Amino acid sequence: MAAEPQAQTDPEIPEDVVAHSPRYADFAAALVSKGKMRESEVIRAHRLALQTDDPRIPALLVKLGIISERDTAEILADVSGVVLVTPEDYPETSPLPETISIRFLKENHIIGLSASDEEVVIAVTDPFDQEVLDAMALACHKRVCPRVGLGTDIDRALETQLGPGKSLMGEIVDRFGSDEDVNEADVEHLKDLASEAPVIRMVNLIMQRAVEMRASDIHVEPFEQSLKVRFRIDGVLREVESPPVRSTAAVVSRIKIMAKLNIAERRLPQDGRIKLQVQGKELDLRVSTVPTMYGESVVIRLLHKESIKFDFNSLGFEGDSLERFLGVLEQPHGIILITGPTGSGKSTSLYTALHKINTPDRKIITVEDPVEYQLDGVNQIQTKPQIGLTFASALRSIVRQDPDVIMIGEMRDIETARIAVQSALTGHLVLSTLHTNDAAGGVTRLLDMGLEDYLISSTVNGILGQRLVRKLCPHCRESYEPLPEVAAELKLWNFSKERDILLYRPKGCEACDGTGYRGRLAITELLVMTDDIRRLVMTNAPARKIEEQALLEGMQTMYDDGIHKAVAGMTTVEEVLRVTSDA
Repeated sequence: MAAEPQAQTDPEIPEDVVAHSPRYADFAAALVSKGKMRESEVIRAHRLALQTDDPRIPALLVKLGIISERDTAEILADVSGVVLVTPEDYPETSPLPETISIRFLKENHIIGLSASDEEVVIAVTDPFDQEVLDAMALACHKRVCPRVGLGTDIDRALETQLGPGKSLMGEIVDRFGSDEDVNEADVEHLKDLASEAPVIRMVNLIMQRAVEMRASDIHVEPFEQSLKVRFRIDGVLREVESPPVRSTAAVVSRIKIMAKLNIAERRLPQDGRIKLQVQGKELDLRVSTVPTMYGESVVIRLLHKESIKFDFNSLGFEGDSLERFLGVLEQPHGIILITGPTGSGKSTSLYTALHKINTPDRKIITVEDPVEYQLDGVNQIQTKPQIGLTFASALRSIVRQDPDVIMIGEMRDIETARIAVQSALTGHLVLSTLHTNDAAGGVTRLLDMGLEDYLISSTVNGILGQRLVRKLCPHCRESYEPLPEVAAELKLWNFSKERDILLYRPKGCEACDGTGYRGRLAITELLVMTDDIRRLVMTNAPARKIEEQALLEGMQTMYDDGIHKAVAGMTTVEEVLRVTSDA
C-alpha cells in the first residue's frame, strides 16, 4: 500500500534513471498526470538522456517533437514556481554585459530582461539547468533571477536585441574565412570547404529558420555582388538574412552534397532529395538546381510529413461545393481533373481525395513526378524519364495491375491523356491535374492537346479549378465596414444575410510574425459534366459558353467562393482579387 501514493505523484522510474536526472522528477510526474506523456514514454526519454550523457530532459523531448515548446514551458514554470514570460516582456536592448558570448546566449537560449546593482533577471527555457544559471551569475557578478520562456521566442528577441551585425549568421560568417579561401575550379577543395563547420552551420541555420517561419520553399540565388536567400511563406516570397557572396560556391556545394548531387556538374540542372529532422519534425526536402550567370540557383521545397492534413474542411472546401465534389468522387469510373497554376494546391487536393476513397476494397495506384507524400495502402510509382519510365509507359503497365483507382500526377501530353481516357472507359476512376486558369478551361485544354470531343464528354465526370489565398491571422485581424460603392461593386449583399456587412483586414502580431496572415486555404469552383455541358463539348463550344452553362446549373466561381470566405472573415478581398484577377 505504501507504493500507491508514490505512483500518484511520481512515475515509477528506475533508480539508475532517477540518479541521472533527479531534478526532473517533478517535471516527469507532471507530464504523466497532465496526460502529455505515458509513464513508459517518460522512462524511455530518461533512458535516451542517459545514453547521450545529457541530463536536460525537457530540451530532449522538444527536440524529438514529443511535446511542444509551450507545453514544456508551462509545466516547467508550474513545477519550479518560476514565472512564465511572454514575448512582450522582452526588452529591445539587452541589459546583460557585452562581455557575455553571443554564441553562449544563442546556444543556451538565454535573454536578459532587466538588471539592478544586486541582481539580473533572465529568461531561460529550463529553470532547472543549474550549470547555465551558475555560469550567468559568474559572468554578471550578480545574483541571477530566472524566468521561463519559449526557445523560439527567446531566439527571435535575441535577434532584435543584438541587431543584424551580431546575429548568429554574422557570427558564423566571421569564422568562414576570406575571399581567397574559395577556389571554385578545385572540386576537391570545394568538397572539403562544404564539409567544414561554418558552412554546415550556415546551411543548417537557413533550413532551421525556414521551418520556424513555416516556409514552403527556400530560394538560394547568386548574383554578382550578393547571395540572396528568400523564403516563400504562405505563397509570398520574403527575403531573409543571407550568407556573404564569397560563400556562394561553398553553400551551394553543401546543399548539393546533402541532396547527393554531383558538385562537379555546374552546367546542367539537377534534382535531388534530402531527408532531414529539424526541431523534432521529419522533413522531406526536394532540391532543384539550375545554372545562372553568377552560379547555381537552388530552390528547396519543404514537405512536412507530419503537419499535412488530408482533410477537405481544413483545406477550405465547404458547403455545396464540397458535397458536389464528394458526389463526383463516389462515381465508380470516369476522369476527375483538378486545374490551376503551379503552387495552387492541386497535389494536396489530389492526395486528400485519394485519402478519402482509400478503403480496403479498392486498389489505388499512382504515377507521380515526384512522389510528394507517402500514403499508406496506396501503390505509388515515381517516374524516371532517364530510363524510359514516363507517365505513359507506367500507365500501360498499371492497367495490367488490376487497379480500381489510378492517379496521374499531371496530364502533360496527348499520349498520357489517351491512356487515361482508355482507363476510364474500361471501368477505372482516374484522377489527374491540368495547368489551366479555370475549370471550364480544362475542356478546351484537352481539345487543344488533340483529344476527341466525344471521348472528353463520355469520360470526364468533373473538373475542379482552385487557387490558394492567405488566411487572416485570427489573433489580430481587424473588422471594418466597407464603403457603400465598394460593397455594391463586389455585390457583398449576395454573400451575407446580415444587414451590416463587415470585411476584415490584416494587422500583424507575434503569432503571424507581423504579416497579418497565417496559413492558406483553397478557393474552388467545380464544373460537373452534365448532359447540357456534354452537348456543348461535342460542338467544340468555347470555354466561356461552357462556364455560362455551368453557372446556370449551380456552379460557384472561384471569385464568388473567395468573396464568401472574405465576408466570413477567413481572408481579405485583396487576397481574392490577387489570385483570381487572371481567371
